[in-house]
Amino acid sequence: MNHNTRAMEIHPFVVEVAQATLDDLRDRLARTRWPDEVEDAGWDYGANLGYMRDLVEYWRTSFDWRAQERAMNALPHFRAEIDGAGVHFIHARGRGPSPMPLLITHGWPSSFLEMRR
Repeated sequence: MNHNTRAMEIHPFVVEVAQATLDDLRDRLARTRWPDEVEDAGWDYGANLGYMRDLVEYWRTSFDWRAQERAMNALPHFRAEIDGAGVHFIHARGRGPSPMPLLITHGWPSSFLEMRR
């Protein structure tokens, strides 16, 4: 049996979104071209227009990305390549007298943030 025993390279990772990227997002959100809405459609034909307008306004004017970055970066992030695929993971040691190893995974569109606590 032939085993490939090359070492996996693991690199620390910090969540850092460039300010220009956030500025671009705000600009694009401000330029949203809103469609007409079928009267009294609610959610019957997709996302409710009023809800989407409020959500976009929140992201454009109120969402504090830097606070979210700080919260994410409170965790120890790493990146590695496994079989050609880039993988992001958090390696946090357990606490207490005999912590049990635990691996938690998620799929798309989920996020590790849902499990942060």
